[in-house]
Amino acid sequence: MVLPVHTMQYAAILALIFVALSLWVSMGRAKMRVHHGDGGHVALNRRIRTHANFAEYVPFALLLIGLGEMAGVGGTTVQALLAVLVAARLAHPLGMTAPEGSVRQYALRAPAMLATWAVIAVAAVLLLVR
Repeated sequence: MVLPVHTMQYAAILALIFVALSLWVSMGRAKMRVHHGDGGHVALNRRIRTHANFAEYVPFALLLIGLGEMAGVGGTTVQALLAVLVAARLAHPLGMTAPEGSVRQYALRAPAMLATWAVIAVAAVLLLVR
């Protein structure tokens, strides 16, 4: 069995980002004194959605990339997909917390999501052609 060593390394990095986002949500809850939901706070809602978006997309992307790595997709391709995923997942929170309609929101949020979707689509296609 071939271990997906590149995916494993990037999964660890992404796990640390996930923990940071989790702490960010928890600190927001404490600061705004909200134990459940967002308490009507737009800023807390954005933190929660940023964290949830990460949780919705990253595990699936890692699964597909890891399976591809195990199936023989080249290391350079795997690392490129993983690097794009990490960059996108770092950019996304910055776009999510930007003021509505701001340049930062448009420059980071949508491109981060498009990059995440592209990584998932490319990884899926690579598996299909294997």
